[in-house]
Amino acid sequence: MAVELYERRLDAARITKGTSSSIIYELVLATALRTIPPGADVLEFGAGTASLVKMLRRAGFTGHVTAADILSRPADLGGDISWIETDLNERLPAGDQSFDAIISTEVIEHLENPRATFRDFSRLLRPGGQLILTTPNQESIRSLLSLLVRGHYVDFLDSSYPAHITPLVRLDLLRLCAEAGFETPDVSYSSRGGLPGAPTFSWQQISAGFLSGQRFSDNLLMVARKRRR
Repeated sequence: MAVELYERRLDAARITKGTSSSIIYELVLATALRTIPPGADVLEFGAGTASLVKMLRRAGFTGHVTAADILSRPADLGGDISWIETDLNERLPAGDQSFDAIISTEVIEHLENPRATFRDFSRLLRPGGQLILTTPNQESIRSLLSLLVRGHYVDFLDSSYPAHITPLVRLDLLRLCAEAGFETPDVSYSSRGGLPGAPTFSWQQISAGFLSGQRFSDNLLMVARKRRR
């Protein structure tokens, strides 16, 4: 059973190839470069094909980066990046307080137990360390309409299963942070939100950028610091 479960999780990771949209990467990259010190020890939790890791290096980040994923290390990844191949549903094989920052881009919705994951984030971070996390925004108009009409959030319909299995709303994230020893997080939203029934078009396009925020964005970004005491 354990082997079958691992293979199912691996197949789910292969469906998405561990990648996110350029909009999300740009949002996370800008946040990371603005808030993480240049020489920090950083963990990318759920690195996929290492797209964001490579972007960090190209942007001039000089700290040590460790990437973790259930997928194997990409052949073209530079030798200055450490790689941990592991099932992210399990405790990460790394020491306590090993990192100054953790970046997790569109990963938490793939995992079975977010509370266990947040506790591990807290274990892995040094006091005052920072967590940068994104996940689909379940409180957009598009997602709420999908829940009402089709019985589930838009990013958790059959087309996204079994990759997306755990939807979280903003309140869930606030509770997870409080329970795991983080300060109250800052929450913001991406600059793009697809229209209900026509997601290739966005609220931003039809409103010249006027419509934004929680109800008009596809993704949520959360930044939280581990409490020092």
